Amino acid sequence: MTQRGFHHGEDEDDVPLWEDQVMATVAGEVRRRRKELRMSAQDLADRCTDIGHPIPRNVIANMESGRRATLPLVDVMVLAMALDTHPICLIYPVGYVDDVQQQPLEDPRSTWDAMQWFTGEGPKALDTESVMLRNFRAHANYHQAALTALRGEDYERWKVRTANNPAMHAEALLAQEDYASQVAHAMHGLRNARAHIREDGGTPPYLAPELSDAEAPEDFPDTTEE
Repeated sequence: MTQRGFHHGEDEDDVPLWEDQVMATVAGEVRRRRKELRMSAQDLADRCTDIGHPIPRNVIANMESGRRATLPLVDVMVLAMALDTHPICLIYPVGYVDDVQQQPLEDPRSTWDAMQWFTGEGPKALDTESVMLRNFRAHANYHQAALTALRGEDYERWKVRTANNPAMHAEALLAQEDYASQVAHAMHGLRNARAHIREDGGTPPYLAPELSDAEAPEDFPDTTEE
């Protein structure tokens, strides 16, 4: 199947339909990654079966050769897992394909830019992403920052206990206090992010046990007997 090109406002030679181009990109990256892992088409088919979603060897071969008419999303997800990569890397193979057509009738653009659009991480992401996604991103950032600061604080606390001289003790104590401040800041942001997620009707994500203090009292179910 082909579509008439509309690049630069002028008709060009017929080019593959946008969906055909997307399929060809995925198929090309599946083949490249499979060969990189030194897997045969049968090896890949067997791995898909092990995962729980069989994709026969002939279906994989037809896909890679361009003879397959459709490519379900679930197949892309399983193929990515079988190839030890991410679905987004099959759809937008950054570094292996320079340009892709992000939308029908649009000029090709950098694969990196297209991937950032897809994942909501581009320059304009904050203008278009949902409030819930923004809150989850904030939660992830504060969660990691809190864990990192906690580990740093624990290490400096150990250095305080084992310091061999007053100077080392004082230096470690200052570092410990700095990490403690970072923990407090991250925990405050984490509490706010979890509160905003609940206010918008969502369920906050996993919270590491060492960060359980980020749960506000009202987050716990009321177990008072009536």
